[in-house]
Amino acid sequence: MKAKSLMLGAAAAFVMAPAAMAERGSDGHVNIIYWQAPSILNPYLSSGTKDIESASLVIEPLGRYDPNGALVPYLAEEIPSVANGGVSEDLKSITWKLKSGLKWSDGSDVTAADVKFTADYCMHPEGGCAQLAKYEGVENVEVIDDLTVKVSFSEAKPNPYGPFMGGQGPILQAAQFADCLGAKAPECTSANFGPIGTGPFKVDEFKPNDVISMSANPNYRDPAKPAFATLTFKGGGDATSAGRAVMETGEFDYAWNMQLAPDVLAKMAEGGKGKPIAAFGSLVERLEMNMTDPSPSLDADTRATVAAPHPFLSDINVRKALSMAIDRNLLVEIGYGQAGRPTCNLVPGPAVYASDNTDCLTQDIAGANKLLDDAGWVKGSDGIRAKDGVRISILYQTSTNAVRQDFQALIKQWWSEIGVETELRNLNASVFFGGDPGSPDTFQKFYADVEMYANNFDGTDPQAYLSMYRCGNEPKPSSQWQGENINRFCDPAYDALIDELGRTSDLETRYALSKKMNEMLTKDSYTIVPLVDRGRVSAHANSLGGVVLNTWDSELWNIADWHRIK
Repeated sequence: MKAKSLMLGAAAAFVMAPAAMAERGSDGHVNIIYWQAPSILNPYLSSGTKDIESASLVIEPLGRYDPNGALVPYLAEEIPSVANGGVSEDLKSITWKLKSGLKWSDGSDVTAADVKFTADYCMHPEGGCAQLAKYEGVENVEVIDDLTVKVSFSEAKPNPYGPFMGGQGPILQAAQFADCLGAKAPECTSANFGPIGTGPFKVDEFKPNDVISMSANPNYRDPAKPAFATLTFKGGGDATSAGRAVMETGEFDYAWNMQLAPDVLAKMAEGGKGKPIAAFGSLVERLEMNMTDPSPSLDADTRATVAAPHPFLSDINVRKALSMAIDRNLLVEIGYGQAGRPTCNLVPGPAVYASDNTDCLTQDIAGANKLLDDAGWVKGSDGIRAKDGVRISILYQTSTNAVRQDFQALIKQWWSEIGVETELRNLNASVFFGGDPGSPDTFQKFYADVEMYANNFDGTDPQAYLSMYRCGNEPKPSSQWQGENINRFCDPAYDALIDELGRTSDLETRYALSKKMNEMLTKDSYTIVPLVDRGRVSAHANSLGGVVLNTWDSELWNIADWHRIK
C-alpha cells in the first residue's frame, strides 16, 4: 500500500510552476541522471528517448504539449488554428509566426529560414530522418517573411501539427547545419553533439554515452530563467543506482525512468532525500516481431527489408502463440505494480483512441500449444518445435535493465512450455537506443528475432505514431539505418488507412481509424505484441521545485521553471 500511495502522489492536473527565481542562475547547479546515456543531441538522427530529452534542454520546437495534452506555444507567437487564421479553411496549410526578438545561444537571430531549413533537413531524400513520419503529406514549406513560415499539404490535413511540434520536432539553426543535409547528416559530429539552440541551456561539453555539461543560455528569451547557472546531465548506470542517487544519497536532483519494482521504489523513498512521481500516457512496453530474416549470412539490404521473410515469424500462428503464452498480469505485478497496466494495445491512450482489445490479457499455454500443433510445428526429441527443417529458435534482445531482464526470464520460461527455444541477449541501453549507423546492436537494425522496448508519441493524437509502420519506412543502409518501421511490417491496406486518417477531420472517424490501425498491428497480425501500459515514473529531490511530469512531451519540457526550494 505504501508503494501505491507514492505512485498516486503525482499531480493529476497541470498547473504552471510559479516564477520562483529572482534572476537567471541564482540557484547554482542542478544534477540530472538518465541511466540510459545520450549518444547524440540531434533527435532527427535518433528516436531514442534519452537523446530526444537531453536535446530538449537546448533545442526547442515551435510548440509543445502540456501535461494535459493541450498545445502550447514555445518559439511560436501562438498555436495556429482555423479560428485565428493560422490554419486555412480548407485545412491544406498551416502558417506559423515566430515570437519577435528570439535569439540563438550564439546571439544570432532566429528566423523563419531556420524553420524551413529544419523541414528541408528532415525531408531530404538522401537523409535518414528519425522523425520523418511527422512530415506525412507535406508538399511545401515556404518563408513568408523573417518571422513567418507556411507549411502546405498535398491534401486537407485535419491534424496539421506534425512538423515543429513537441520534443521530437525542434528547430535547428540553419547556419550550423547547412553542410549536414542528406547523407552528410551523421558526419556532422560537432553540430550533432553540440547544437546551438534557443532553450534555457547551452552545451559546454558532451561526452557521448557518458556526461553532458551545460550552462544557462545567456540569450534565453526570459531574462529571469533558468534558475540554475549550470547543469550536469549524467548518463549510464542503471535504474536502481539512479533512484538511490536521488532518493537516498541526494547526489542528484532528478532521475528519469525509474523502471523498478514498486517495493524497491518505496524503500528508496524512505531515504528521505527525494520522491517518485508518476503519470500515465502512451508508453507501452512491447515485443516487436522481426518480419525479415536477420541471418548474418545475408547482406545488410536484404536483412533490412521483407525481400527475405523471417523463416518462422512470417507465420502468424507462431507470432500469435508467442503472445498467448505470456501472462501480462504477472509481468505488471513483478515489474510495475500501480505504475503499470496489462495491455493488448500499442496505443493505450487517450481513452478515445484505445481499442477494446482484451484478447491477450488471459494467458493460454494450452491454446498456444494447440495452435502450433494445428499449424504443423512439431516438437522434436529436444522438445523444440520445427517445420520443414526450420526450428523455432528465438534470439530475444532488449536493453540492460533489472525489470526487462526479469521479463525476459519469465517469457523464456513460458515460451519453453510451448516448445520454443529462446536465447536472451541484453545490450547497453546507450548502444541499443543509439543511432550509430556503424553499430550492429541498435534496435533499428534489429539483428535478432524478437526485441523488447517501449516508446511513446508527442501529444494526444497518434497519427504520426501509427504512420511509422508505413511500407518503406524501415531503417536500412540507404537511410543511415534511421526509420521508424522497426519490425519491417508492410501492408498496403494499412498504408491506405494512414492516408485516410491524414485527411479525416471528423473526430469519431479518426478514433475508429486509429483503433483499426492499432488492431492491424496487434491482434490481427501480432507483429507487435504489447505487454504493459507503463506509467512514466521518475524521481526528484525534495529540494527541487517546479517539476511537472509530462507524459505527452519531453519530461524536461519546463526545465526553465525548475528551481531550488530554499
